[in-house]
Amino acid sequence: MEVLSERSARVVSYAKLHRAAVRRAEGRFLVEGPNSVSAALDAGRAQRVLVREGDVQRHTTILDDAQAAGIVVEVLSDRAVHKLSESMTAPGLFAVCELLDRPLDSVLDVGPSLLAVAVEARDPGNVGTLLRCADAMGADAMVLLGDSVDPHNGKCVRSSAGSIFHLPVTRERSVADGLDAIRAAGVTTLATAADGELSLDDADDVLVGPHAWLFGNEAHGLDRDIQRDADHRVSIPIAGRAESLNIAAAAAICLYASARRHRSR
Repeated sequence: MEVLSERSARVVSYAKLHRAAVRRAEGRFLVEGPNSVSAALDAGRAQRVLVREGDVQRHTTILDDAQAAGIVVEVLSDRAVHKLSESMTAPGLFAVCELLDRPLDSVLDVGPSLLAVAVEARDPGNVGTLLRCADAMGADAMVLLGDSVDPHNGKCVRSSAGSIFHLPVTRERSVADGLDAIRAAGVTTLATAADGELSLDDADDVLVGPHAWLFGNEAHGLDRDIQRDADHRVSIPIAGRAESLNIAAAAAICLYASARRHRSR
């Protein structure tokens, strides 16, 4: 059984996938950990699986699933694992996968009823958490607009806990073009705003139809022009003394409200 060292040409090429430009050029990305690798296999997106020599027995089920699907399994040395891992404690299991994002039109053409839209979202952990929340609440897709983080970023993938393989993800560099396309598809846009004219408590009539929640940048929130142009500006009632909510908390509350209304139809 060949064990790949940190100097192996294959390991060096896999390590380069930590860079967004390389991911785009090669059309593939690297995931690590049992949850992400299992999700990649279940989704049919894994191209090959990598495992630390000392962890082969620990991950027998996953490795058997990979081999049954005809996917090559490669064994790594400890140093090779540390070269590839971005985690504090390297799990010793990776998969090389094809990129997941798709054109916005392919998401809108199926008539989505609920979209989570992140506008200029830069924090990969927050975007991964938003992906996980949108998946849990039954959203049809996640849309990243503008200069948002690459959803294939390692921290984003780990934070999504496998949801990046469950939920369609699309990116559109032009915020204006993306929002125009969403509205043209008959989807109502809802901007989260502290001073929104519509309280989330009173938004049931809006949430019953197809809609997209717009969540802003972690540091600056949604641009005022985007808030103004949205079909509705919705505020989350805050009973305590907190001044605001971060993007992950706001998304969880808003998407749950949508999921609750959709279940009651």
